[in-house]
Amino acid sequence: MAEGWITAAANSALDTLLAAHTWIKLHVGAPGAAGTSNPATETTRKQATWGSASGGAATNTTAALTWTAVAGSEDYTHFSAMTASTAGTPGFTGTVTANPVTAGDTFTIAIGDIDVALTVAS
Repeated sequence: MAEGWITAAANSALDTLLAAHTWIKLHVGAPGAAGTSNPATETTRKQATWGSASGGAATNTTAALTWTAVAGSEDYTHFSAMTASTAGTPGFTGTVTANPVTAGDTFTIAIGDIDVALTVAS
């Protein structure tokens, strides 16, 4: 038997976390425990909207996150979810499909491409 969150509790916890952590910051490596390591040259944060958690998981909805005319040439590999458009507190981190960008390029995370999940008991 698997151990984990009770589904209703996982959904509630995710909805609370995601309501506060809507600003997505890009990184070129693992953000680390504080969410501040390996920041991308592109410092603009984009605001994500989240669907209601279901089955212990949620995803970004409504609009793609698009950075136009990025500041530097690099490979985005990770993100952190922050509480504010500048400064703020990190709530969680994750990976993105690494794509090299050149300064001036556009980088997009499509609707449904950021998934946040907690392990639920079965």
